[in-house]
Amino acid sequence: MLSCLSARILNCSTLMASVIALSVFAQGRQSPQRTVLAVGAHAGDMEVSCGAVLAKQRKLGDRVVILHLTLGERGNPKLSPEEYARQKEAEAKTAAAAIGAELIFGPYKDAELPNDEQVRRYVADVIRTVKPSILITHWKHSMHKDHAAASAITVDAELLASLAGVKTDHPAYNGVKAIYFAENWEDKEGFTPYVYVDVSEAIESWEKCAKAYEFVRGGVASFRYFDYYRALARVRGAEAGMSDAVALDIDSMGKKQILQSLP
Repeated sequence: MLSCLSARILNCSTLMASVIALSVFAQGRQSPQRTVLAVGAHAGDMEVSCGAVLAKQRKLGDRVVILHLTLGERGNPKLSPEEYARQKEAEAKTAAAAIGAELIFGPYKDAELPNDEQVRRYVADVIRTVKPSILITHWKHSMHKDHAAASAITVDAELLASLAGVKTDHPAYNGVKAIYFAENWEDKEGFTPYVYVDVSEAIESWEKCAKAYEFVRGGVASFRYFDYYRALARVRGAEAGMSDAVALDIDSMGKKQILQSLP
Protein backbone atom coordinates (compact mmCIF):
# COMPACT_ATOMS: atom_id res chain seq x y z
CA MET A 1 0.00 0.00 0.00
CA LEU A 2 1.38 3.43 -0.96
CA SER A 3 1.95 5.96 1.78
CA CYS A 4 0.30 9.35 1.40
CA LEU A 5 3.64 10.93 0.48
CA SER A 6 4.46 8.21 -2.07
CA ALA A 7 1.09 8.66 -3.71
CA ARG A 8 1.68 12.41 -3.94
CA ILE A 9 5.08 11.92 -5.57
CA LEU A 10 3.63 9.53 -8.12
CA ASN A 11 0.77 11.92 -8.84
CA CYS A 12 3.16 14.85 -9.33
CA SER A 13 5.32 12.92 -11.80
CA THR A 14 3.04 10.66 -13.82
CA LEU A 15 3.86 12.43 -17.09
CA MET A 16 7.59 11.69 -16.69
CA ALA A 17 8.37 8.28 -18.16
CA SER A 18 11.88 8.31 -19.65
CA VAL A 19 14.74 10.70 -20.38
CA ILE A 20 13.02 13.62 -22.07
CA ALA A 21 14.93 15.81 -24.51
CA LEU A 22 12.33 18.58 -24.44
CA SER A 23 10.03 18.99 -21.44
CA VAL A 24 6.64 20.59 -21.08
CA PHE A 25 8.58 23.65 -19.90
CA ALA A 26 10.14 24.20 -23.30
CA GLN A 27 7.03 24.13 -25.44
CA GLY A 28 5.10 27.18 -26.62
CA ARG A 29 3.31 29.76 -24.55
CA GLN A 30 1.04 28.15 -21.97
CA SER A 31 -2.57 29.17 -21.43
CA PRO A 32 -3.70 29.79 -18.80
CA GLN A 33 -0.72 31.24 -16.95
CA ARG A 34 0.99 28.87 -14.55
CA THR A 35 3.00 29.67 -11.42
CA VAL A 36 6.49 28.27 -10.82
CA LEU A 37 7.85 28.39 -7.26
CA ALA A 38 11.59 27.79 -6.83
CA VAL A 39 12.72 27.10 -3.26
CA GLY A 40 16.41 27.61 -2.53
CA ALA A 41 18.45 27.21 0.63
CA HIS A 42 20.36 30.44 -0.04
CA ALA A 43 19.92 33.53 -2.16
CA GLY A 44 21.55 32.68 -5.48
CA ASP A 45 21.09 28.90 -5.38
CA MET A 46 18.06 28.74 -7.65
CA GLU A 47 19.26 31.56 -9.88
CA VAL A 48 22.55 29.87 -10.79
CA SER A 49 21.18 26.34 -11.07
CA CYS A 50 17.81 26.83 -12.77
CA GLY A 51 17.55 30.58 -13.32
CA ALA A 52 17.55 30.06 -17.08
CA VAL A 53 14.48 27.85 -16.75
CA LEU A 54 12.78 30.49 -14.62
CA ALA A 55 13.66 33.14 -17.19
CA LYS A 56 12.29 30.91 -19.97
CA GLN A 57 9.02 30.34 -18.14
CA ARG A 58 8.60 34.05 -17.45
CA LYS A 59 9.12 34.78 -21.16
CA LEU A 60 6.37 32.25 -21.89
CA GLY A 61 4.01 34.19 -19.64
CA ASP A 62 4.21 32.18 -16.43
CA ARG A 63 4.45 33.74 -13.00
CA VAL A 64 7.79 32.99 -11.32
CA VAL A 65 8.39 33.20 -7.57
CA ILE A 66 11.65 32.48 -5.74
CA LEU A 67 11.72 31.63 -2.03
CA HIS A 68 15.13 32.12 -0.40
CA LEU A 69 15.01 30.24 2.89
CA THR A 70 18.22 31.99 3.99
CA LEU A 71 20.30 34.76 2.46
CA GLY A 72 23.51 32.75 2.59
CA GLU A 73 24.92 35.58 4.67
CA ARG A 74 27.87 33.63 6.11
CA GLY A 75 29.46 32.89 2.76
CA ASN A 76 31.77 35.88 2.44
CA PRO A 77 34.96 35.73 4.55
CA LYS A 78 35.59 39.44 3.95
CA LEU A 79 32.28 40.68 5.38
CA SER A 80 30.33 40.18 8.57
CA PRO A 81 27.09 38.16 8.24
CA GLU A 82 25.11 41.35 8.76
CA GLU A 83 26.98 43.20 6.00
CA TYR A 84 26.80 40.30 3.57
CA ALA A 85 23.10 39.79 4.34
CA ARG A 86 22.39 43.34 3.19
CA GLN A 87 24.48 42.78 0.06
CA LYS A 88 22.83 39.44 -0.75
CA GLU A 89 19.34 40.86 -0.31
CA ALA A 90 20.11 43.69 -2.73
CA GLU A 91 21.69 41.24 -5.20
CA ALA A 92 18.67 38.95 -4.98
CA LYS A 93 16.34 41.81 -5.88
CA THR A 94 18.50 42.76 -8.87
CA ALA A 95 18.68 39.13 -10.01
CA ALA A 96 14.92 38.71 -9.73
CA ALA A 97 14.29 41.87 -11.72
CA ALA A 98 16.51 40.56 -14.52
CA ILE A 99 14.16 37.62 -15.12
CA GLY A 100 10.88 39.14 -13.92
CA ALA A 101 10.58 37.00 -10.79
CA GLU A 102 8.89 37.76 -7.48
CA LEU A 103 10.82 37.24 -4.24
CA ILE A 104 10.10 35.86 -0.79
CA PHE A 105 12.81 35.98 1.89
CA GLY A 106 12.64 33.30 4.56
CA PRO A 107 13.49 34.05 8.21
CA TYR A 108 16.25 31.47 8.66
CA LYS A 109 20.03 31.70 9.14
CA ASP A 110 22.70 30.47 6.77
CA ALA A 111 24.18 27.09 7.78
CA GLU A 112 21.45 26.75 10.44
CA LEU A 113 18.39 25.95 8.34
CA PRO A 114 16.31 23.78 10.70
CA ASN A 115 15.13 20.51 9.19
CA ASP A 116 12.01 20.43 11.32
CA GLU A 117 8.23 20.61 11.33
CA GLN A 118 8.09 24.37 11.85
CA VAL A 119 10.00 25.10 8.66
CA ARG A 120 7.84 22.61 6.77
CA ARG A 121 4.73 24.44 7.91
CA TYR A 122 6.29 27.76 6.93
CA VAL A 123 7.00 26.52 3.39
CA ALA A 124 3.59 24.83 3.24
CA ASP A 125 1.98 28.18 3.97
CA VAL A 126 4.09 29.83 1.26
CA ILE A 127 2.84 27.17 -1.17
CA ARG A 128 -0.73 27.85 -0.08
CA THR A 129 -0.18 31.57 -0.61
CA VAL A 130 1.65 31.43 -3.95
CA LYS A 131 -0.41 28.51 -5.35
CA PRO A 132 2.24 27.09 -7.71
CA SER A 133 1.58 24.38 -10.26
CA ILE A 134 5.32 23.61 -10.45
CA LEU A 135 7.91 23.40 -7.67
CA ILE A 136 11.68 23.44 -8.22
CA THR A 137 14.18 22.89 -5.42
CA HIS A 138 17.49 21.24 -4.56
CA TRP A 139 18.29 17.59 -5.22
CA LYS A 140 18.02 15.50 -2.05
CA HIS A 141 21.71 14.57 -1.69
CA SER A 142 24.19 17.36 -1.09
CA MET A 143 27.53 18.16 0.52
CA HIS A 144 25.76 21.22 1.99
CA LYS A 145 23.39 20.51 4.87
CA ASP A 146 21.16 23.47 4.02
CA HIS A 147 20.64 22.19 0.46
CA ALA A 148 19.66 18.70 1.61
CA ALA A 149 17.36 20.19 4.25
CA ALA A 150 15.70 22.53 1.74
CA SER A 151 14.96 19.59 -0.56
CA ALA A 152 13.36 17.46 2.16
CA ILE A 153 11.47 20.44 3.55
CA THR A 154 10.01 21.39 0.18
CA VAL A 155 8.87 17.88 -0.71
CA ASP A 156 7.20 17.42 2.67
CA ALA A 157 5.73 20.93 2.61
CA GLU A 158 3.98 20.22 -0.68
CA LEU A 159 2.16 17.36 1.00
CA LEU A 160 1.32 19.38 4.11
CA ALA A 161 -0.01 22.23 1.97
CA SER A 162 -2.49 19.86 0.35
CA LEU A 163 -3.98 18.54 3.59
CA ALA A 164 -6.99 20.39 4.99
CA GLY A 165 -6.24 18.99 8.43
CA VAL A 166 -2.90 20.81 8.55
CA LYS A 167 -3.68 24.31 9.79
CA THR A 168 -1.65 27.35 8.73
CA ASP A 169 -2.63 30.93 7.96
CA HIS A 170 -4.07 29.95 4.57
CA PRO A 171 -6.41 27.18 3.39
CA ALA A 172 -5.21 23.93 1.87
CA TYR A 173 -3.93 23.97 -1.71
CA ASN A 174 -3.69 20.86 -3.88
CA GLY A 175 -2.60 22.31 -7.22
CA VAL A 176 1.07 21.30 -7.49
CA LYS A 177 1.43 19.15 -10.61
CA ALA A 178 5.16 18.47 -10.62
CA ILE A 179 8.25 18.75 -8.40
CA TYR A 180 11.61 19.13 -10.14
CA PHE A 181 15.12 19.09 -8.71
CA ALA A 182 17.78 21.47 -10.03
CA GLU A 183 21.32 20.46 -10.98
CA ASN A 184 23.86 21.98 -8.59
CA TRP A 185 27.58 21.25 -8.33
CA GLU A 186 27.18 20.75 -4.59
CA ASP A 187 24.23 18.33 -5.02
CA LYS A 188 25.66 15.86 -7.52
CA GLU A 189 25.38 12.55 -5.63
CA GLY A 190 22.68 10.48 -7.32
CA PHE A 191 21.44 13.31 -9.55
CA THR A 192 20.51 12.09 -13.02
CA PRO A 193 19.61 14.49 -15.84
CA TYR A 194 16.05 13.49 -16.69
CA VAL A 195 14.22 16.49 -18.11
CA TYR A 196 16.11 18.78 -20.50
CA VAL A 197 14.69 22.28 -20.89
CA ASP A 198 15.66 24.36 -23.93
CA VAL A 199 16.88 27.69 -22.54
CA SER A 200 18.67 28.93 -25.66
CA GLU A 201 16.48 32.03 -25.91
CA ALA A 202 16.70 32.79 -22.19
CA ILE A 203 20.43 32.42 -21.62
CA GLU A 204 21.19 36.14 -21.89
CA SER A 205 18.56 36.95 -19.27
CA TRP A 206 20.05 34.24 -17.07
CA GLU A 207 23.52 35.71 -17.41
CA LYS A 208 22.26 39.11 -16.19
CA CYS A 209 20.41 37.41 -13.37
CA ALA A 210 23.31 35.25 -12.20
CA LYS A 211 25.90 38.02 -12.47
CA ALA A 212 23.89 40.16 -10.08
CA TYR A 213 25.62 38.10 -7.37
CA GLU A 214 29.24 38.86 -6.52
CA PHE A 215 29.90 35.21 -5.67
CA VAL A 216 28.91 34.28 -9.23
CA ARG A 217 31.04 36.98 -10.84
CA GLY A 218 34.07 35.98 -8.73
CA GLY A 219 35.83 37.49 -5.76
CA VAL A 220 34.02 35.77 -2.90
CA ALA A 221 34.96 32.13 -3.41
CA SER A 222 37.54 30.34 -5.54
CA PHE A 223 34.90 28.25 -7.34
CA ARG A 224 34.13 29.66 -10.80
CA TYR A 225 30.35 29.65 -10.56
CA PHE A 226 29.55 31.50 -13.75
CA ASP A 227 31.96 29.51 -15.89
CA TYR A 228 30.68 26.24 -14.46
CA TYR A 229 26.97 26.86 -15.03
CA ARG A 230 27.48 28.53 -18.39
CA ALA A 231 29.51 25.54 -19.60
CA LEU A 232 26.99 23.14 -18.08
CA ALA A 233 24.21 24.74 -20.12
CA ARG A 234 26.24 24.09 -23.28
CA VAL A 235 26.92 20.48 -22.28
CA ARG A 236 23.28 19.76 -21.50
CA GLY A 237 22.33 21.52 -24.72
CA ALA A 238 24.70 19.29 -26.69
CA GLU A 239 23.20 16.21 -25.07
CA ALA A 240 19.69 17.35 -25.99
CA GLY A 241 20.44 18.62 -29.49
CA MET A 242 19.99 22.31 -28.79
CA SER A 243 22.21 25.32 -28.12
CA ASP A 244 21.70 25.58 -24.35
CA ALA A 245 19.70 23.50 -21.90
CA VAL A 246 19.15 23.01 -18.20
CA ALA A 247 18.71 19.50 -16.84
CA LEU A 248 16.33 18.65 -14.00
CA ASP A 249 15.61 15.43 -12.17
CA ILE A 250 12.48 14.05 -10.51
CA ASP A 251 11.92 11.58 -7.70
CA SER A 252 12.72 8.01 -8.74
CA MET A 253 9.16 6.90 -7.97
CA GLY A 254 7.90 9.25 -10.68
CA LYS A 255 9.97 7.44 -13.30
CA LYS A 256 7.79 4.35 -13.16
CA GLN A 257 5.98 3.75 -16.45
CA ILE A 258 3.09 1.37 -17.06
CA LEU A 259 2.29 0.48 -20.68
CA GLN A 260 -0.13 -1.87 -22.41
CA SER A 261 2.55 -2.48 -25.04
CA LEU A 262 5.83 -1.00 -26.25
CA PRO A 263 5.31 2.43 -27.77
